[in-house]
Amino acid sequence: MNELEKLAEFIVNFKLDNAPSEAVDAAKICILDSFGAAVGACKDELIESIVEEYKLYYPNENQVNIWGKNIKMPLFQGIFLNALMGHRLELDDVHTKSKTHIGTVVVPTGICLAQALYLSGSELLEAVICGYETMSRIGMGFGVSSHRKKGWHVTSTAGTFGAAAVASKLLKLDVEKTVYALGMAGTQSFGLWAFLEDSASSKILHPARAAQSGAEAAVLARSGMTGPRSILTAKDGSLFRAMSDEYDLSLVSKDLGSVYEILNVDNKPYPCCRSTHCVIDSAIKLREEYDIDVNAIDEIIVETYQVGYMQCGVTEGSKNPKTATEAKFSAPYTFAVAFLKGNVTLEDFKLENIAGAKVRELLRKVTVLPNEEFTNRYPEHWGCKSTLRLFDGTEYTAEVADALGSVYNPMSKKAVKNKVIPLLKVGYDDAENMTEKILNIEECPDLTFIW
Repeated sequence: MNELEKLAEFIVNFKLDNAPSEAVDAAKICILDSFGAAVGACKDELIESIVEEYKLYYPNENQVNIWGKNIKMPLFQGIFLNALMGHRLELDDVHTKSKTHIGTVVVPTGICLAQALYLSGSELLEAVICGYETMSRIGMGFGVSSHRKKGWHVTSTAGTFGAAAVASKLLKLDVEKTVYALGMAGTQSFGLWAFLEDSASSKILHPARAAQSGAEAAVLARSGMTGPRSILTAKDGSLFRAMSDEYDLSLVSKDLGSVYEILNVDNKPYPCCRSTHCVIDSAIKLREEYDIDVNAIDEIIVETYQVGYMQCGVTEGSKNPKTATEAKFSAPYTFAVAFLKGNVTLEDFKLENIAGAKVRELLRKVTVLPNEEFTNRYPEHWGCKSTLRLFDGTEYTAEVADALGSVYNPMSKKAVKNKVIPLLKVGYDDAENMTEKILNIEECPDLTFIW
C-alpha cells in the first residue's frame, strides 16, 4: 500500500467519534477562524470587483452562498470565490510544519459542498479534519525549505490534496475512488511565488484554484475518471521529485490517525505574512520593555530564518514597500508599525498609511539578516531576534522563539472569538450567534445558518 492509498484509507474510515476531543475542538476553531477571515474580506475592493464580474456569467444560478454578500452561485464558483476571500486579508491559519494555509482551502470546500449536499455539521467536521490531516502531511512531505526555495507555494501545491480529501469524504467515495481523487488533485498542483516580485494580487488565486480543483477531482473520481495512484512516487512524473530536492515520502502517513496535525495549527493575530509575526512581536516586546526614544534609534537588525529573510527581508518590495502586498510581506515595515503603534492592523495596509513619514523613516533603519540558529529551528519554530541600537551605542535586544498564535504561544479561544466577531460583522448582523453555532457545529442538522 503506497502513501496515497494510506491517506485514502484514513479518509474513508475516519469517524468523528473516534477522534480525540481536542482534535474536534481544534477543527471547530479552524472553521470559525477561516470563515471569519473570509467574511472579513467580503467588502474588500478587489473581492467586490471579482464577484461582480463572476455574476455576469452566472446571472440565474442559485446553489451556494458567497459569504457575507447575500449572493448565490454554482457550487464550484462558490468554493472558488469563498476560498479567494479567505486568503485576501492574510488572517487565515497556518500549519507551520508544512507552511500551509489549510483553512482557506479546506473550509470553503467543506462548507459549500456540505450545503450543496444538505449534510450536517458533524459530517462537515469529519471532512474538515480529513482535509487538515491530508494537506498538512502532503505539505510536510514536500520538504518545506527546499520546496519553497524552488519557488513553489505549498498552500496551492498541497491544497489540491486537502480539498480532494474533504470532497471525497463528503461525497462518501470508497478507497479506490478517493485514491483517484487524490491522484487527480496532485496532477493539478500549482502555484508560484512570482507574485512577490511584481507585487501582484494573484496570491489569493492559489488557495481558490486549489480548492476548486480538488473538489472537482473528487467529483471526477465519482464519475469514473481515474487518477494516478503513483502521483507522489512515479518514476516519470513524481510530484515530490519534480518540486523538491528534500522531500520525505514517509511524512505523508507517519502517525496518521494517532497524531493529529490539526492540533499544530497557528491562528494569526496580525493581517500579514506569518513570517513577519515574530518580527512584530519582537518590536512590541522592545516597545513595552524599554523606554526608547524613536528619534534616538540609529539602526535595527532583525535576524530570522532563511525563508523568512528570503520572503520578507531581502526583496526591494520588502525594503521599500509601496503597495499593500509589499507591506504585508515586509519585515521592516511591520517592525516599524509595531514599534510605533504597539500593534499591526488592517488599517496599516492602506496606501496612505504605508506612505506615512514616521513609519517610512523608521523602516529605513531596519536590516533583515538570515540566522543559522533560527533556520535550523524552522519550520517547527518561526522565530527571530531584533537588536535596536541607539546613536549613543546603547543596544536593546528582543528574541521571539514562537510568534503569538503559534501552538507554542497560542491565542486563547476567547482571543480567537475577539478576532473573528468583528470580521463577521463586516458581512452579518448576527455575528455572535453565528460564532456560537460554529463552535457547536456538531449539533447543527444542516448549515443553513451560514448564508
